[in-house]
Amino acid sequence: MKMSDFAEKYIRKMLGDEERPFAKTDPEFTEFFSNFAFDYVVNQDDLDDKTRFMAILATLLGCGGKDEFKIMFKGALNFGLSAEEVKEIIYQSVAYLGIGRVYPFFEIVHTVLTEMGIAFPLKGQSTATSETRLQKGVQAQVDIFGEGMRNFYKSGPEESKHINRWLAENCFGDYYTRTGLDYKQREMITFCFLSAQGGCEPQLISHAAANMRIGNDKKFLIKVVSQCVPYIGYPRSLNALRCINEAEKQLGKK
Repeated sequence: MKMSDFAEKYIRKMLGDEERPFAKTDPEFTEFFSNFAFDYVVNQDDLDDKTRFMAILATLLGCGGKDEFKIMFKGALNFGLSAEEVKEIIYQSVAYLGIGRVYPFFEIVHTVLTEMGIAFPLKGQSTATSETRLQKGVQAQVDIFGEGMRNFYKSGPEESKHINRWLAENCFGDYYTRTGLDYKQREMITFCFLSAQGGCEPQLISHAAANMRIGNDKKFLIKVVSQCVPYIGYPRSLNALRCINEAEKQLGKK
């Protein structure tokens, strides 16, 4: 199988003169994977390149794909993502994946950007303070999920309701209130973190519904899942589609 002209040009734009891994040791695999990921998948729909790479990077974080992330991170920069936008994807992933999984990705980003001559730290994006993070986090939850989240941080059994408070002030107050990405982008990458991680179906359904509520409709989410199939495979991609359909049903009942 010969690599298509489109795939070759796409890879060249992503990586410049660098070769895809395994191009010499496994040329057969390189050709059919590249044709699929960088021709068939890319041309499946009209998702813009910037959104595509945001979704791919978030998906690779979710599945722990460090080596591929390094490659696609360089590609993302060549397709228009800024260092600050990638930083925001990394930061927010900690709330959904934990620092244990995300730590190596900080090192990858720091190494690549340092090689490019970009100095650290990058410009800060925080808008919340220790005094306002709970209030702002609650408002972010309300903006995304609806008024029913107004007092969610106070709910739950006495022995565990502190976690609902942390969800408001840490997950949403510390992360979602930052500049650099808007709510629609943040909910889209959260959907990708969860779909790639697996085992988070209740949260994936909830965030699929939140995406739809703020304007990332079902068709958009299916486009996102489609672009991520090469990076997480079919089982988790099909599971994500099932969760999208379930979210649509739940929204229809309200």
